[in-house]
Amino acid sequence: MSGKMASSNSYKLRCSIPGHEMDVRGLASALFPDGAFVSVSRDRTGRVWLPNSSPDKGFTEVHSLSGHSNFVSCVCIIGPSETYPRGLIATGGNDNNICVFTLDQSQPLFTLTGHKSTVCTLSSGKFGTLLSGSWDTTAKVWLNEKCMMTLQGHSAAVWAVVILPEQGLMLSGSADKTIKLWKAGRCEKTFEGHEDCVRGLAVISNTEFFSCSNDTTIRRWLVTGECVQVYSSHTNYIYSLAVFPNSQDFVSTGEDRTLRIWRQGECSQTIRLPAQSVWCCCILPNGDIAVGSSDGIIRVFTPDEDRIASAEDLQAFEDDLSKTTIDPKTGDLGDIKMEDLPGREHLNEPGNRDGQTRLIKDGEKVEAYQWSVSDGRWMKIGDVVGGSNQQTSKNVMYEGKEYDYVFTIDVNEGGPSMKLPYNVSEDPWLTAHNFLQKNDLSAMFLDQVANFIIENTKGHVVGPALPAGGGARYIPGASDERPGFGADPFTVFLSLVHSASYSTGRGAYSSAALRQTATNIYFPKTDGVSFEQANSSQIIAKIKELNGDAPQEHRLSDEVLESLERLLVSVSEPNSSNSPPTIQEINLLWKASHWPEDIVFPVLDIMRLAVRHPQVNESLCGESEGVQLCNHLLSLMRPEGRPANQMLALRTLCNCFGGRHGRALLLAQRETVLLRAADLANVCNKNIHIALATLVLNYAGCLHSQPDLEAKAQCLSVASRALETVQDKEAVFRLLVALGTTVASDQTARDLARSLGVNSQISKYSSVSDPAKVAECCQLVLKELQ
Repeated sequence: MSGKMASSNSYKLRCSIPGHEMDVRGLASALFPDGAFVSVSRDRTGRVWLPNSSPDKGFTEVHSLSGHSNFVSCVCIIGPSETYPRGLIATGGNDNNICVFTLDQSQPLFTLTGHKSTVCTLSSGKFGTLLSGSWDTTAKVWLNEKCMMTLQGHSAAVWAVVILPEQGLMLSGSADKTIKLWKAGRCEKTFEGHEDCVRGLAVISNTEFFSCSNDTTIRRWLVTGECVQVYSSHTNYIYSLAVFPNSQDFVSTGEDRTLRIWRQGECSQTIRLPAQSVWCCCILPNGDIAVGSSDGIIRVFTPDEDRIASAEDLQAFEDDLSKTTIDPKTGDLGDIKMEDLPGREHLNEPGNRDGQTRLIKDGEKVEAYQWSVSDGRWMKIGDVVGGSNQQTSKNVMYEGKEYDYVFTIDVNEGGPSMKLPYNVSEDPWLTAHNFLQKNDLSAMFLDQVANFIIENTKGHVVGPALPAGGGARYIPGASDERPGFGADPFTVFLSLVHSASYSTGRGAYSSAALRQTATNIYFPKTDGVSFEQANSSQIIAKIKELNGDAPQEHRLSDEVLESLERLLVSVSEPNSSNSPPTIQEINLLWKASHWPEDIVFPVLDIMRLAVRHPQVNESLCGESEGVQLCNHLLSLMRPEGRPANQMLALRTLCNCFGGRHGRALLLAQRETVLLRAADLANVCNKNIHIALATLVLNYAGCLHSQPDLEAKAQCLSVASRALETVQDKEAVFRLLVALGTTVASDQTARDLARSLGVNSQISKYSSVSDPAKVAECCQLVLKELQ
C-alpha cells in the first residue's frame, strides 16, 4: 500500500501501547527514524516510539522526553535544517512553556517562554518557523529561539493553529467559535460558522483546510472564506483531525469515544474505543493510524492484513470495549426510553451502515452494540448506565437556564461560595477554565476544578444537585453541611500538590511497551504549599462589624481600620504596583492580632495573607520578632482554643514558609511548632486537618535536601500520628505526600518509617478510588518503603 490515501480495506487494531500514566494528549509522526512517532501526555512526558520487528507488531519506546513541569498538551515535528538534519520535536504544556528537543536527547535543547497560560497547539512551517496557540487567547510565531510576533484578535483560548504551505499564511481556531487567517502578523479574514469552540485544524492544500469543533461537525473551507462542506457523524466534541496524503480522505477523533475514517466525504468506518476521550490522532507513513486517549493508551490501527493484531489481542480489545459503561447523559446515544427498547432478537437483523449503534434490553440491563461492516456482525460496545430518561432531563436552574449540575465551589478562605453550572455534554477542562476566568481565580486551580467535575459526573447524580442561591458569607473553617456533598464541599487551595485523575487499569493485551516504572508526580514536593485565596472586602467588612460591637477598650480607631485595609490591599496582590506595606501598618496588624480571641479571626486572616509579602515576612518573622510571632500563634492553637483561630494560625504558619525569614524561623522553632500542631489532629474539623497536613508537608519539603534526621523523624511521627485520626481525603493525601517527601532518597529516613510501622498504617489508602490521587500517592510511598 502506498500510503497515499485511506485504504479501501477496513482498519483493525494493530497494537495497543500502554505507554503513558495519564491521558495521551498529542501525537506526531516523526520524519526519522522511518515509521517512528512521538506521543505527549498529561503525565508530563513525551515518548518516541519505533516499530519493532517482534511478532506482536508493536512499538518500542526509544526514549522519553522530559522538561515540562506540568501536563504536556501538544507536539509537532520541526522539519530538517542544516543544523538539525533530522529535525526537532516541539512540545507545549500547561506550564505555559514550549520545549524543543533533538530526537536523541531527553532534556530540551531550549525552552521558549512567553505565553501566559497553557500552550495547547503547535504547528511548524518552512525554515524552522513554529506557530503556537494558547489559552491566553494569543498565537505566537517563533524562529531561532525567539518570539517574532504575537497574533492577537481572538477573545478566548486558541485551541488550534496551523501554518499553510503558502508562505506567511497562518490559521488559528478558537474557543470564541471563529477561525482567523493571518498574514505577516495581521488578521486578514475571520471564518464564522461553527456554533461552539473550534478544536482542530488540518491543511488540505494551499487553498483549502478542514476544521473540527465542539459543535460535533467538521467543516471544509476555502482560504478565500467560503465553507464548502459540513460533515456530520460524530455525536460529541471533535478534538482532532488528520488528512491522508491524497488530500481528500481524513480521520477524526472525539469525546464520543470514536475514531472515524472518512473516504470521499462520507464516514466509511467508525472504530469505538474503551476510553471516554479520544484526544488525538496521526497518520503514519504506511497509512496506519495512531490514536491517543484518556486511558493513557496509544492504539494503532492498520488496513494491512499483515500488520493486524493476533486473534487474542483483537478479542481482548473487543472484551475491553464491551465492559465499558456508557452514560446516556453524554447524548452519544440519543434519548433512551427503557420501555421502548427491543430485546436481544433485534441483533439478528443486520445493520445498514458501519458504526450504526443499536440498544437492546436484556432484563433490567441496557446494552449498546455497533454494526461492523467488515465483520458482518453486531459488536457489543458497552453497558448503558442510568438508562431512564428522567435522569437525562435537565433539572437545576441557575441564572435562568437549566443545567445537569450546579456545583458549589468553596474557595474556603472567607469568601462567598461560587456556583459552577455544568452540562454533561461540556468539556470539563474548558468549563473549569471559563469558571476560573469569570471568577478571577488563579489558573493553578484548573486541574482541581476539572478533575472535581470529572469525578462528580461519572454517570450518576451527586446527591441532590444544588439550586442557585446561598448568600455570600465569611465563615473561616466552618464545617459545611450543605446537601449534595455530604459535609464535604469542594475546597480549592492554590499551588496544590498536583491532583491527578486517571485510571491505572490497563488492558492485558499487547504489552509491547508496558512501562515498569510509574512517573511519580507527587513527591518529593519541595516548594511550599500556601493558602492564598481571600475576599478582602468581606474580611474588612467583618472586622468593622465586630469592631462596632467590641467593648470600648478593645475598639480600633478609624485610623487603625484604614491602616489594616491599606495593608490588606497591598498584600493581596504581592506583585502589583501597590505601594508596599509600611512598618507602621505592620506594627498595627501585630497589635490588632491581640484582639480578644472571640473576635480576632478576621485579623488573623489578614495576617495569613500578609506573611506571604517579603516585607511583612521579614518584619514579623525576622530574628527579634519571629519568636514572639511564633508564641502568639501557638497560644491561639491551644487545644481548648477556638477552631477558627486554630485553623487560621496553622494557615499563617504554612504561609510563613513562603519567605526566607519565615522558613528560617519555622525551622528553628520546629520542635515546639510541630508538637503543638500535632495535638490539633484530635480536633474534629477537616479544615484544621488540611492545614495541619499542609504544615507537615511544608516542613517535609524544607527538610528534604537536609541530612537532619531528628527533624525528619519528627515529621514522620507527626504525619503518622495525624493519620490515626484524620478522615478528610485531602488531608490524608497531603500527609501521604509529606511522608513520601521525607523518605524519598534518604535510606535512613526510610528505615525509620519502616520501624514506625508506616507501611501497615497507610496500606488501607492504596485502594481509595475517589479521589484517585490518594491511592496513587499511597502506592508510590509503599513502593519507596519496600
